[in-house]
Amino acid sequence: MNKPGKGNGPTFVDDYLPALLAQASHLISGEFHRIVTAKGCTVSDWRVMASLEGAEPMSIGALARLTVLKQPTLTRVVDRMEGRGYVKRIAHESDRRMTLIAITPSGDKLVTGLIALAKEHEHRVLEPFGLARSNELKKTLKQMIELHADLAQEAAAGDEDE
Repeated sequence: MNKPGKGNGPTFVDDYLPALLAQASHLISGEFHRIVTAKGCTVSDWRVMASLEGAEPMSIGALARLTVLKQPTLTRVVDRMEGRGYVKRIAHESDRRMTLIAITPSGDKLVTGLIALAKEHEHRVLEPFGLARSNELKKTLKQMIELHADLAQEAAAGDEDE
């Protein structure tokens, strides 16, 4: 890739993993987000429902981590989605201070169609790489997420101690 700048060689970000991951995510997610919005759903609603589909009810904090949304933003999204009947709040059985979020049958119906479209999109994205490389890529990304989620939680705990 030739870029404007000091020379004709690659720039730092051309081979920097976080930049490559961000670019790939932006491009590939953008393709699917156009499909989601064409179906009348917001990207945030899609992320919430896709995260809740087939899962146990979860806290706002856990849902925020999965959806990559900030908690205040997610709370507003959940408020709106609850008003539309796509999700519901449930009191935690043992901790009355905690509220869990669950998908409703209406939300489940909407997201089921979107998940089918997401799987088709994923197939088109990964098809050029073949099954073995695609599976290895997913496995590696899951390992990176697991490793760095733990490190992020440790860093957040350290920040609270200060």
